[in-house]
Amino acid sequence: MPDIVHEFPIKAAAESVFQAITSPTGLDAWWTKRSSGKPDEGTEYKLWFGLEYDWRAVVSRCAPKKEFELHITSADRDWQNTRVGFSMDEKNGVTRVRFHHLSPTNIIRVSCFCWAMYLRLLKRYVELGEVVSYEDRLDV
Repeated sequence: MPDIVHEFPIKAAAESVFQAITSPTGLDAWWTKRSSGKPDEGTEYKLWFGLEYDWRAVVSRCAPKKEFELHITSADRDWQNTRVGFSMDEKNGVTRVRFHHLSPTNIIRVSCFCWAMYLRLLKRYVELGEVVSYEDRLDV
């Protein structure tokens, strides 16, 4: 199974990182155009990226300030049944984030670059409060 894995530090408390990856406000600041959902196992998230990209995911893992994973249930064919997740641990005010996107398809070839760009935006959002407009996110 081809997978994407990234590991990087964010100079912030794990609680701040967890909020950025689980709350609609956080997700909309660095990944989605509009989202809704609550970080409880088995609940559904709505992930909206535009008219043709109205996706759904179910929380498959959730431990506050430790891990969060979404099982993508309704999306483009290549993203169906993939898993997007984060695990983290904090030491001295720095949170080490381990990201994964697990996929049985070749979408990894395109998504690997995009995820690196989005995760950079996550880091800047949590550390600096920077929010880049949705339309410009892959151009900065």
